[in-house]
Amino acid sequence: MDVITNLMGGFATCLTPYNLAMAALGAFLGTMVGILPGLGPSATMAIILPITFGMDATPAMIMLCSLYYGAMYGGSTTSILVNVPGEASSVVTAIEGHQLARQGRAGTALGLSAIGSFFAGIIGTIFLAFTASTLAEFSLKFGPAEMFSLVLMGMFTIIYVGGKDVTKSLMSMAIGLGLGTVGTDIVEGKDRFVYGISELLDGIDFVILVMGTFGIAEVLESAEEFMKIVPMKVKFWDLFPSWKDTWYCRWAILRGTLVGFFICCIPGSGPTIASFLSYGVEKSVSKHPEKFGTGVMEGVAGPESSNNAAVSGAMVPMFALGIPGSGATAVLLGGMILYGLKPGPMIFVENADFVWAVMASMFIGNIILIIMNLPLVPVFASLLRIPYGLIYPAILIVCIVGAFAVASGLFEVGMMLVFAVCGYFMKKGDVPAAPMLMALLMGPMMERSLYQALNLSHGSLLVFIQRPISATLLSIIALMSLYVGIRSFKGKKAAIQEAEE
Repeated sequence: MDVITNLMGGFATCLTPYNLAMAALGAFLGTMVGILPGLGPSATMAIILPITFGMDATPAMIMLCSLYYGAMYGGSTTSILVNVPGEASSVVTAIEGHQLARQGRAGTALGLSAIGSFFAGIIGTIFLAFTASTLAEFSLKFGPAEMFSLVLMGMFTIIYVGGKDVTKSLMSMAIGLGLGTVGTDIVEGKDRFVYGISELLDGIDFVILVMGTFGIAEVLESAEEFMKIVPMKVKFWDLFPSWKDTWYCRWAILRGTLVGFFICCIPGSGPTIASFLSYGVEKSVSKHPEKFGTGVMEGVAGPESSNNAAVSGAMVPMFALGIPGSGATAVLLGGMILYGLKPGPMIFVENADFVWAVMASMFIGNIILIIMNLPLVPVFASLLRIPYGLIYPAILIVCIVGAFAVASGLFEVGMMLVFAVCGYFMKKGDVPAAPMLMALLMGPMMERSLYQALNLSHGSLLVFIQRPISATLLSIIALMSLYVGIRSFKGKKAAIQEAEE
C-alpha cells in the first residue's frame, strides 16, 4: 500500500501543466531522436543536460526520462520502413519489421511496435515501482564473472538470431569480435590494429557499421531490382494493425517485457542485449522458427516490448544503487548528481518525492507516446508509397549526414561506404549482418569482464564455475550449444536422405 500511496503523490506532482509539458516535450524529442539514425538518446541527453541546469530536478528528470523511452518508440520507425535502425536496440526490429514492410504490412509492424512498447513501458514501470529494492539487491550479486557469462550467452543467442545457417552466423560473429578489438586496449592502454590511423583509436563506431551494413547495403541490393518493384498501393486506413494481429502477439509482448526488464536490472546490460535475447526467446518458443527472417510479427512485438521494458529495468540500479544500468542511465545519473541529489538507497528517504514523481511520470509519458505515435502509423507507413527511385537517394543522404555527424569527419563517411560494400556482398552470400553488429557491441564488454574476473581470481578460470550464477549461465550456454548441434546434425541428415531419394 505504501507503493500505491507514494505513486499517488508522484502523480499529484506530475499532473501540473509545467511537468506535463516537460513530459510531452521529452516524448516528442525522443521520438525524433529514435527516427533519426546516428544520434541516440545518450548523446541527445548529454547535449540537452546543460540546458536543464537552471530547472528544478523533477521537471528536468521527467523530460530526460521521457526522451529516453521516447527514443525506444521512435527507433523502430526507420528500422521497419527503410531498414536503417535508429537505435542499436532496433537492429532486431529491422530483421523482421522491414520484411513485413516489403510485404505491404508496414502498418502492422509499426502498430505492433507502438502497442508493444506501450504495454511494456506500463508493465515495466509497475515492476520498477514494486520491486526496485529487491531486484537491485539481486543485481549486486553480478560481478565480472557473471557479466562475462551473461554476455557470452548473448553471443550464443545471436546464433539463433543470425539466420538459418549456423556456420555463416558464427563467421559473421567472429568478424564482429575482430572489429571490436580495433582501438585502444582496455587493460594496457596501447593501440591495437589501428595501423597508424588516429581515427581508429576510439574503435569502430557502431552507428557507422549499422548504417553501412543495414542502410546503404540495403539500397545497393534493392537498387538492382527497383524498376521491378511497385510501390505500395493500399488504402490509408488499412495500414493500422488489426485486433487479430495484436491479440496474436500478446504473449510475445509479455515475454519481451519480462526479458527486457529483468535483464536490464543487471547494471551494464542495456536494451540492446535485452532485445536480442528477446528475439532469441521468440524464435526458440515458436512453432515455426524457420520463418524467422521472412517477416514474423512476434519478431517485432517481442524485441520492441523488450527494449522499452529495459528502460524501466535500467532505472532500478540507478535509483536504488547509484549504478547506471545503461549508457543512457549513466547520463541520467550524472544529471541527478548535478542537481544535488545522491543516487543510492537513501534517495528513497531523502528525496522520496522526486523518485516517485519520476516513476509516475513514466506512466504519463508512455500514455503521451502511444497517443502521439499510434495515429501516425498510417502516415509513416504511407511513405512506402513513394517510388523507390526517390527513396534510395534520401536514405543515402541521411546515412552520409548521420555518419558525418557522429564524428564530424570524412574518414567515418568513407568507412561507412566500405562497410556498405562489404554488407552488400554479405547479403549476396546470405551471411547475416546482425551477429557481426552485436558482436561489435558486446565484444568489448565481454573482454573487459574477462580481464576483471581473471584479475580477481589471480588467473584461475574456475571462477566462472565456482560462482553459482555464472555456472548457471554457462550451463544454459552448454544446453544451447547441444541443441544447435543436434538441430544441425538432424538437418544435414534429412538433406542427405532427400538427396538419396
